[in-house]
Amino acid sequence: MSFLQYLIDKCFAVLFRTLSKLVGYIRRGPLKSYPDEVRYIPSRDAGRTIKVHVYRTSSAPGPSPVLINVHGSGFLLPVHGSDDEFCRQMSRETKCTVLDIQYRLAPENPFPAALNDVQDSINYALGRPDEFDTSRVSLSGFSAGGNLTLSASANLFPQDTFYCVIAIYPVTDLYTNAHDKVAPNPLEKKQIPPRIARFFDRCYVPVSFDARDPRISPSFAPVDQFPRRILMITADGDTLAPEAETLGSQLAKRPGSQVIMERMVGCWHGWDKTTTPGSPQQEAKERAYRMAAEMLNQ
Repeated sequence: MSFLQYLIDKCFAVLFRTLSKLVGYIRRGPLKSYPDEVRYIPSRDAGRTIKVHVYRTSSAPGPSPVLINVHGSGFLLPVHGSDDEFCRQMSRETKCTVLDIQYRLAPENPFPAALNDVQDSINYALGRPDEFDTSRVSLSGFSAGGNLTLSASANLFPQDTFYCVIAIYPVTDLYTNAHDKVAPNPLEKKQIPPRIARFFDRCYVPVSFDARDPRISPSFAPVDQFPRRILMITADGDTLAPEAETLGSQLAKRPGSQVIMERMVGCWHGWDKTTTPGSPQQEAKERAYRMAAEMLNQ
């Protein structure tokens, strides 16, 4: 990326962040989260740390299972804490301590910065066997966070490192042009505009990298490298659903795999963050979160 292109993308990113924050404030009020603790864990980069929200499970004796959650962002939106409800529910309904991590954002920090932060966070948990049960380390992620969890689990660690991976409306293929992606329900009006999706992708993936790199697009990773237990939640109004479902179908064919997939009808990308009580989308959200807790409790 040329310096001029970076400046252009930086300006658009700032504008998009401002508009997104304003719209979110109008719809839901200010973004709030209520973790039990905030930690700053070591990064591989000298002089910086990674912010982590900690949601504690019940005070059972001994090391607890741990769920490392990675929020959605389009790789560039600063919305750490947006999964507060999910993280609290997982800590309440499972035995997991939840670590909700804040990772670096593009275009200021393109690939592999965010993935490095996820890897460092996982290594932090694995390196604390007195606090966490390292045989029950699980990952969860929404949207771009789903991409990062799938990428980390398939490319950066041995297959048996993770108990399970939960991917909710993940982006799995940044190589295919966004204009060529079609939602299962093309009439859904809340789809991600292709031009916006392309902008997100361009900010995250430097021109020096091939977007087919499986660390960028987990759809291109060998299926035998993924963990055995995977929950894949998609939405019928999301253009990213087909690529995630294709990956899930390939993973389900492996002997000994437990791959659970569900497409939420009448929903769109990020629907669970904007539901209203009593709506079909609220019911879908409750089902998706319940499925996540059930997988963690198996």
